[in-house]
Amino acid sequence: MKILVLSPHTDDAELGAGGSICRFVKENHDLLWLVFSTAEESLPAGMDKDTLKNEFLGVLRSYGLRGDQSMIMKHPVRNFTDHRQEILETLVKVRGTFEPDLVIGPSLNDYHQDHQVVAAEMVRAYKSSSSIICYELPWNHVTFNTELFIRLKGEHIDKKIEVLKEYGSQRQKQRPYFSDEFIRGLAKTRGVQSNSDYAESFEVVRWRI
Repeated sequence: MKILVLSPHTDDAELGAGGSICRFVKENHDLLWLVFSTAEESLPAGMDKDTLKNEFLGVLRSYGLRGDQSMIMKHPVRNFTDHRQEILETLVKVRGTFEPDLVIGPSLNDYHQDHQVVAAEMVRAYKSSSSIICYELPWNHVTFNTELFIRLKGEHIDKKIEVLKEYGSQRQKQRPYFSDEFIRGLAKTRGVQSNSDYAESFEVVRWRI
């Protein structure tokens, strides 16, 4: 299966679907990962502008993915609305070259302004060609419909925790959703809901069989 993963910013897809990405890699699915911003403006003062890009490349290596399985763009953080057409054109181009069976991106119920743009353009680009599911980022949601569960094992969540440690720049900010306790706890909760050790939950926009 060809799987397209969309990250508005570096770390979004890992936080929302990092365990599932691990499972997909182990199952040898063909994966392409698009990052729309390296969020240079969000780095702690004094850090190199390429810090988040390099941290993301570390994530790829940790998963065992190649550099050519990703595309890294530099749209300005919190200003995706000004680049909506360019984002759509990138997604349409990838639709023609990669032809994904499954697209995984941010939720339409995500209130971060950049995530809203990527989610809306994702649906515009792939609504007739691919299955589309949306990952969970609870700190950005008021509501989230847990319509699909991807069941995971402890090794998948261990890998999710491991790859998130690549983001030293973000862990410096001590954001609670980067904590091992939160990541494992949410995955355990979703696992209980789906009769598995662990799981990640997703909203379903389109499902094609």
